[in-house]
Amino acid sequence: MARKLATADVVTLPQLLDFVRPRHRMVLTTYRADGSLQSSPVSGGVDAEGRIVIATYPQRAKTANLRRRPRASVVVLSDEFDGPYVQVDGDAEVVDLPEALEPLVEYFRSIAGEHPDWDEYRQAMVDQRKCLIRVTPRRWGPVATGGFPPG
Repeated sequence: MARKLATADVVTLPQLLDFVRPRHRMVLTTYRADGSLQSSPVSGGVDAEGRIVIATYPQRAKTANLRRRPRASVVVLSDEFDGPYVQVDGDAEVVDLPEALEPLVEYFRSIAGEHPDWDEYRQAMVDQRKCLIRVTPRRWGPVATGGFPPG
């Protein structure tokens, strides 16, 4: 069995966003009030401004944490467990309804494409009182894969 070599590819912001766009499995890490870390598995996408976007609810811990301290880390994972991944750190904001409604449409499109009934989708977002988290990348690690050290 051939050994798989570990990689760590330094990327530019456009390359980072190209890497993130097709990957929607993420782990969002925020800061609790006591300063400890709180991590949540989430689904995410990339909006037209190059921010990582995540739909959630106002009462979730991650939302309260971000309102208090608007900084986050997002680990973007590949579908395969041993596939490439990257950590992205940045400024975060929570967008509430009604301002979040059209950005939630953009979020859906970034993950799943077109919805069969946008009016129904918009009403569901209102009924569920969804909000949107946006993380602006400020720092990111290399796009990495696991394996044996090269050489």
